[in-house]
Amino acid sequence: MMVQQFLDYLQLERRYSLHTVEAYQNDLLQFCDFLQMNPNEFNPEKVTTTDVREWIIQLMEEGKHPRTVKRKISSLMSFWKFLMRNGNVSVDIMRKIVAPKTNKPLPVFYKQQEVDAALAMNDEDDYKQCLENTIIDFLYETGVRCSELIQLMDADVDLQEKTVKVLGKRNKHRIIPFGDSLAKTLERYREMRERELPNAVTPNFFILPNGKQLYRGRVYNIVHARMKEVSTLHQQSPHVLRHTFATAMLNNGADINAVKAVLGHASLAATQVYTHTTFNEIHTIYKQAHPRAQKKEEL
Repeated sequence: MMVQQFLDYLQLERRYSLHTVEAYQNDLLQFCDFLQMNPNEFNPEKVTTTDVREWIIQLMEEGKHPRTVKRKISSLMSFWKFLMRNGNVSVDIMRKIVAPKTNKPLPVFYKQQEVDAALAMNDEDDYKQCLENTIIDFLYETGVRCSELIQLMDADVDLQEKTVKVLGKRNKHRIIPFGDSLAKTLERYREMRERELPNAVTPNFFILPNGKQLYRGRVYNIVHARMKEVSTLHQQSPHVLRHTFATAMLNNGADINAVKAVLGHASLAATQVYTHTTFNEIHTIYKQAHPRAQKKEEL
């Protein structure tokens, strides 16, 4: 029951997302399986530091990426802190555990012309094409996370003020401004959505052609299919568009604290990773803090 109590704590008190709670659950269940211990009868007093180290060794021998192993160790550390606070254990066995080091790769990003080319592949009279185009443009010009995009409500988008209200991690809201170019794209999409899907019941801003809410896998497929046509990057995903937004803003004079606020980062260190990219290359690509935001007559 201790495992379930911890998961309930994460969801109800810490307000973690269901996706994050499921990740913790999977890590803990895998550890219980390694210990050959029933999760419902988990007894932390029978677990030792040696058990944890042997599990780490097994994960590494299975070829798990150091970053994956590090996350699983983090899950155990959080779990043991919870047990300590609740008085379920008297010794924190995780105190002596050291996670494997990971070499963090620098974030990759698209070039301005690649994004422009992707956005040019659009049939303005087709709702599906309009939806896909708007999704890519929105990700690129606001830097939001995929999860934030799919839960965006229609009421969150203010075309008059040119702002969008985003619900980020740990249920924290933030306001993101956008430029004339994206405003026109959003207005055109909203008009077409209301015309093509007048009976849609979902209050979400982005709605699939069948009238249902957008979902993570669909966003990934849209971005991957469109961007692989114009970019040679190995990775094609919504998060690369987020990297592109952040890199462009910082390399063209935006204050790092302002970018941190727009991205919804909890710490400045998460934003600073974008300052380590190749500035010389970006300087020739981006002429302003965010060039598309300045295009008032296009589209």
